[in-house]
Amino acid sequence: MERLPQHKPLWEIHIIKYPTTNAAGTVIFKLHQALGDGFSLMVALLTCLQRADNPSLPLTFPSRRRSQPWKSENFVTKVFSSVFNTISDFLNGNLEEDDQTPIRSGNDGIEFKPIAVSTMTISLDRIKLIKSRLGVVRSSCQLRTYIFLRSLLYIKSTWNELMLTINDVLTAMIFLGTRLYIQETNKSLSKARGTAIVLLNTKMMGNYTSVQEMIKLNSKLPWGNHLSLLHVPIPKLLTNSEEQFSDNALDFVWKTQKIIRSKRHSLGIHLTAGFLEILNKFGGHEAAARYIRNTLKKSSMIISNMIGSVEQMSLANHPVKGLYFLVFGSPEGLDVTIVSYMGKVRIAFKMEKGLIDPPKFKSCMEKSFEMILEASEKTAVQKN
Repeated sequence: MERLPQHKPLWEIHIIKYPTTNAAGTVIFKLHQALGDGFSLMVALLTCLQRADNPSLPLTFPSRRRSQPWKSENFVTKVFSSVFNTISDFLNGNLEEDDQTPIRSGNDGIEFKPIAVSTMTISLDRIKLIKSRLGVVRSSCQLRTYIFLRSLLYIKSTWNELMLTINDVLTAMIFLGTRLYIQETNKSLSKARGTAIVLLNTKMMGNYTSVQEMIKLNSKLPWGNHLSLLHVPIPKLLTNSEEQFSDNALDFVWKTQKIIRSKRHSLGIHLTAGFLEILNKFGGHEAAARYIRNTLKKSSMIISNMIGSVEQMSLANHPVKGLYFLVFGSPEGLDVTIVSYMGKVRIAFKMEKGLIDPPKFKSCMEKSFEMILEASEKTAVQKN
């Protein structure tokens, strides 16, 4: 990927009139991170798009429900959990470096080397099916524990808070697929340390708004870069036996959900965001950029996701069949980006060329999803 010329605007639009099996042509928006974060850039992109069925109607997006993980915990539990997770997140993310594995070379200058790209598409209905199957089973089990231990003042989360989310399922699939790939490539590294950096927008509090609204003074969703980094350790496989992988798929889901839920008790996201603002204010943009780069370089992958519209969109009266986005110029060897659109989830993998085998990696991801889907079906049958 060539750098944008410094004497020209920080964006380019490429129109490729070459038909493929999926579309009649391709449009590539190449946008510099200095323009804004992913949320800001997505808002700008959406201003160029309309509903394909009726341009006079606005685009609609899946509703987002924020969990309230502290609702039913006592005060002491909340405080200690928050302090412990905050310190752990901040220190581990800034001091420790991941091991070299089949997905992480640790080499310098990865951002300037060739890459390989692969994508996969999953029906949103299939993900929701896993969510509904596993959420109820897990909740009913945990709720019984909650009732039994309540007299001991150890209060578990309530029914709704124990329900799996779509992000839980997707993250578990990505982590399990990554571990399967490492296992199949080099079994001796199956227990190696691995961390995913989740890119978050600290200002994304609601659905998309207009560019005009974002550039207003004191806007609740202001334009610009409002980023933070969430460090999520990649769980390890419970066994090296391929015959037992399917049996442990659900354990992997629960472990992933537990890790993510613990991050919600941490103020590490806001601490990192505040630290970046201080660096930016007193050390300049370069100091903040160096901190982000060093953090990403120590990790094994980054994960970023965006929400797309429910209806089909069109660009200049040309229907948009599908879309995905990629992050370039970062020093880690594996990026995973997720976007929902028209009832489907498109997952893109940007990989260090020569290190990761794209077909094999994609196959491990597909295997991971099918393992979780099959295990959820068995669980649902046993429950009934």
